[in-house]
Amino acid sequence: MPVLDEKSITPKQLSLRLEIAAEREIDGVQMGILTNGVPFLTLRGLSRMCGVNQSQLVRMTSQWLDEPLKPREKRIREIIRQQGLDDSVAFWAVEKDGVIQHAVPDAVCMAVLEYYAFEATSEGQATALRNYRLLARKGFSDFIYSQVGYNPSGAVDVAWKQFHDRVSLSYHTVPDGYFSIFKEIADLLVTMIREGANLGDKFIPDISVGQMWAKHWKENSLEVVYGERRQYDHNYPTYFPQALSNPQPAYCYPDDALGEFRKWVRKKYVPTDLPKYLNGKVKQGQIPAPQARAAIDAFAATAITAKK
Repeated sequence: MPVLDEKSITPKQLSLRLEIAAEREIDGVQMGILTNGVPFLTLRGLSRMCGVNQSQLVRMTSQWLDEPLKPREKRIREIIRQQGLDDSVAFWAVEKDGVIQHAVPDAVCMAVLEYYAFEATSEGQATALRNYRLLARKGFSDFIYSQVGYNPSGAVDVAWKQFHDRVSLSYHTVPDGYFSIFKEIADLLVTMIREGANLGDKFIPDISVGQMWAKHWKENSLEVVYGERRQYDHNYPTYFPQALSNPQPAYCYPDDALGEFRKWVRKKYVPTDLPKYLNGKVKQGQIPAPQARAAIDAFAATAITAKK
């Protein structure tokens, strides 16, 4: 995606410090949800939907606040205002992994599509018309939400969906005679979700557990006792960034070591490593401090019950 020059990015367009909550690319169309819940297409994605060259939309956004407005920008902004929506911002510049992405909000996307579908004369008019009808029929927000696996009703609902999607992908992938970390710590994940943890592509507790357990396994030469561990294919849901490199190699361990693993989780990971992990996530803004404290207390209560 070409980077816009400084003149095309107005202070207002950069005023909000937003991040991408979820994203996906389908047939070259980049789409996603911002942390304020607004669905978006990138400039490249919108240009493909409209059947026009991306450079046309780059020029459009660079001229969005010109005085006087050129006919195209004036008409598109009129379409937005006719819906009672805000026409002041053409896009938000959002940084992800060191790269600036230009996220075009839903109202602007639909207005631009409508313009190229019904009012502009271009070779891509049929493409714009087809995609406009698709999004008008399904609803722009609902379409983007469904494509990226996002549920706008709340973070907990999203976390449950992501958890269930991961479970369904890993259910039959572990070879017979072995157990996986993800399946064995499902109770930990469920407790975190119930306490408000926003599990997602940046908050994957089984990675932490797997790393700490692997360290314990090697330091204590447990392969001598239980046999060698082995790798299997672990897949993430398609709307996770990690899915780009699916399948992910992950270790599974001999069933004979399951008792050892559960004992280690109960006596070492939960009381010692888990609080450190959760506190780190609090600092990163992945889970509110009260929910982290509640999750730790819930695990402590479970441990006390188990001792009785």
